[in-house]
Amino acid sequence: MQETWRWFGPEDTVTLEQIRQAGASGVVTALDHIPTGDAWSLEEITARQSLLKENGLEWSVAESIPVHQDIKLRTGNYQAYIDNYRQSLTNLGEQGIRRVCYNFMPVVDWTRTNLNFELDNASSALRFEMSDFVAYDIHILQRPAGASDYSQAQLSMAAERFAAMSSKDKTRLESNIIAGLPGGEGSYNRQGISKAIQAFQDIGNEGLRSNLFAFLADIIPTAEAAGVVLAIHPDDPPFSLFGLPRVVSTAQDARAIIESVQSTSNGLTMCAGSYGARSDNDLVAMVNEFGPSIHFVHLRNIQREADGSFYETQHLDGDNDIVGIINALLNQEASRRQNNTPLTEIPMRPDHGHAIGDEKNDPTVRPGYSFAGRLKGLAELRGVIHTLTTLGQRG
Repeated sequence: MQETWRWFGPEDTVTLEQIRQAGASGVVTALDHIPTGDAWSLEEITARQSLLKENGLEWSVAESIPVHQDIKLRTGNYQAYIDNYRQSLTNLGEQGIRRVCYNFMPVVDWTRTNLNFELDNASSALRFEMSDFVAYDIHILQRPAGASDYSQAQLSMAAERFAAMSSKDKTRLESNIIAGLPGGEGSYNRQGISKAIQAFQDIGNEGLRSNLFAFLADIIPTAEAAGVVLAIHPDDPPFSLFGLPRVVSTAQDARAIIESVQSTSNGLTMCAGSYGARSDNDLVAMVNEFGPSIHFVHLRNIQREADGSFYETQHLDGDNDIVGIINALLNQEASRRQNNTPLTEIPMRPDHGHAIGDEKNDPTVRPGYSFAGRLKGLAELRGVIHTLTTLGQRG
């Protein structure tokens, strides 16, 4: 497996020199300064690729080319945005960048309620707290008919949680949930997110799934011609938020995506932390079943709680069988070598890291993307890979 590192571009607090020092050979990056929906030009791609090469690194995965909300809704300027997406794929392929990660999550991208959850060892992690989320949805956003999506126990806990929140707590919670991510269409305000939620509720799960399949039918031929493989990232968390549709949350979802357009260019990102937030997802079985379609891997671990809450643990702790997942991925690579399959090596990155040491209180450090926390995670994962490779993989 190729060791890679998520880099947010020249403004990232982690330098390319540090990435080399961490031992990664590949970089996972995107042109976040380009507005969602615009094409990535050859000039912009070449400039980023040249910068990485000058520092002895490979641009291994484009993560992500964001999918405009008009495409997900199949409305407005969606056709123009699809044309731009095709052009981006063509330009990436021309420069030899063969893997593209993307997601089809509506309105909100990965969502956490607490970006600085303190652990027993005084480091901090990302956390999704169900009672906080319900408190925001019902008492702050005041989504119409939102209460019907929750149990009475969840509503009671959320009411207690909301009553205990200070004004500062409420502001921070809203920022954590709807602030947006680099490369997205920007942060929402309360009115904007309510309008966006309604648009996706109107099309529902089957409407969003149909639009995803139509999008794949539109772009996969271009990806094939460019020599590019697409790897869809699962929903994070892999269950409905705000009553929104979710179509990349389960093994059945992944199976349907692969079957919708049968092509080696139509593939998956195996994000252990995202799929693993559901107890009914067997990640080792998923790697064994979908292995030929897995083009990219995020390795992180989580601790699930009974009410749907979870937090991100150390990479080798938690509910996910990281050793088993890596073993299954190494078996997949061995099968590709035996069959002379292109793109034999699967890029993986240590996804999300705890804030430890001086980075814990550094406001410039992007939550989940500390240097030391990911360095620790990469070292642990490297040890697992080395041990399995040296001593022999399990059956």
